[in-house]
Formats: sequence, structure tokens, C-alpha cells
Amino acid sequence: MKRILILLTSLVCSAAFAGEDINKTLDADPDGMVSISNTSGSVAVKGWDRNTVQVTGELGSGVKELVFTRDGKQILVKVKIPRFNARDASADLIVHVPQRSSIEVATVSADINVESVYGTQELQAVSGDVEAEVFAKDIDIATVSGDIAIKGDLKAMDSELASVSGDIEVTGLSGEFDGATVSGDMRIVGGSFSELGANTTSGDIEISAALLPGGKLDAESVNGGINIVFTGKVAAEFDIETFNGRIKNCFGPKASRSSEYAPGVELRFTEGSGDGRVSVNTLNGNIHICTK
Repeated sequence: MKRILILLTSLVCSAAFAGEDINKTLDADPDGMVSISNTSGSVAVKGWDRNTVQVTGELGSGVKELVFTRDGKQILVKVKIPRFNARDASADLIVHVPQRSSIEVATVSADINVESVYGTQELQAVSGDVEAEVFAKDIDIATVSGDIAIKGDLKAMDSELASVSGDIEVTGLSGEFDGATVSGDMRIVGGSFSELGANTTSGDIEISAALLPGGKLDAESVNGGINIVFTGKVAAEFDIETFNGRIKNCFGPKASRSSEYAPGVELRFTEGSGDGRVSVNTLNGNIHICTK
């Protein structure tokens, strides 16, 4: 994951100070970049049909100041807190941006919510949850202990999502998807993919989506089950294996033991023209493959 770039040379500057309601506005480029940084509290980003960025909300009494600056096509919104005393340093921000803006949001314990923003989105939180609508532009989203919930518009895009102990749930994404968790579950519903990668360590994976002709799907879990339902026809070479679990599929041949001396089972077959590739692997967990 890339670091959010918030090093700007300020041409226009507006600052709000601690313990007050805020309502600040700057003129903005209709397809510019808006970078937002907040330690704790919440950040809600909403797209609108105005060429302005508006910041409203409330600063905690421990906040040092709110920096609100513009440099060309880039606007920075940053909650500054004291270096050694962060007591009551939370801030709840509502940031309206032009709909075609791209955004970068970084928080520590603040939740992130994004609506009606049509540009690229790079969202990062440590212990906050992330919820976003996305519209055919690339996204890069990461949390440590927060959950991620994404709703797409079924148009092709590149999506990169990662969480350590949070769950990932996406609906309506298409194109290329790369998702990873350590102890969280992952659920992918709807859409059609040319490439789909889903990886967990101790979480379950559930996928219900279409695989495009020539597409690739790679799902892997160490201690978790994997359930895949292909919507529509699928044409691919299948390579499925679990070391300690069962494989059940509603089409193709049955799984067989991978070795007479080990508990693992495997399933390899070709469906249709076989121009795609499906690889599914778990160490301890059951695998279920089906179509509808």
C-alpha cells in the first residue's frame, strides 16, 4: 500500500482551532485531489455538484488546529493534535468534495465513510472501519483492525484491499481484485472478474461472482473454509486442494486423495474450453465449488 501524500506547499490557508464547530470552504478543481488526515473520531466524504470543498463538523478540545489548504489542484484537510498530549483530540469531519475528485484519507482510530465520489480512492485506517461507494476508478484500501465494506457499480476497475484482523465485504465490484486478510473473513458478491485474488490466514472466503473468459481466480486460506459459486458459465482449468478438509463440487469429477500416506484431497479438471484458470487451496478447511 502506498503512503498517502500530504506534503503540499500552501497557497491558500484556513485554520480552525480546538473545541469549536467548523464550517470552512475553498474553491476546488472539479477533478482535483483531496487529502484528509484525522487521528480519531470520524471522517465522512461526500461528493456533490459544486466546485468547492467544504469542511464541517466538530473539533475536540484537545485538537491543536485544523489545517485547510489548497495548492493548485490539491486540497489538504488535516487535524493537528499536540505532540505529547492527545487527550480529547478527536474530530468528527464531514468533507464535501466535487464528485469527480480523487481522495486520499488516512486515520488512526477514526471511521471512514465515502459516498458519491467518482475519482480514485486511497483509504487507510488503523482501528477504524472503512465503508465506501466506488465508481469504476481504482481503489487502494487498508486497515489493521477495522472492517472494510465496499459497494461498486459493476464496472471494471482495479481494487486492492487489505486488513489484518478486520473482515472484508465487497458487492458489485468488477475487473481486477486483490484482497488479503490475516484473521478476518472475506466475502465477495456480484460482479465479473478478469483477475480475482483472495487470501486469508485464519479466515473464511466466500465468493459469488462471474469469471470472465480467460480470467484467473486464486483463493487461498491456511485455517479457513472456501466457498465459491460461479454466476453463469465458467470455462477454466481447475486446480483445487486441501490438506485437512473436504472438497465438494456440484459439477465436474469428484475429488480424490492426493496421497495414500497423507490426509489431503485434490481435484483437477477442465471445464468448457479451459481458457481460464481457477486455483483454490486451504491447509485446514473445506472447499465448496458450484455454479448457478
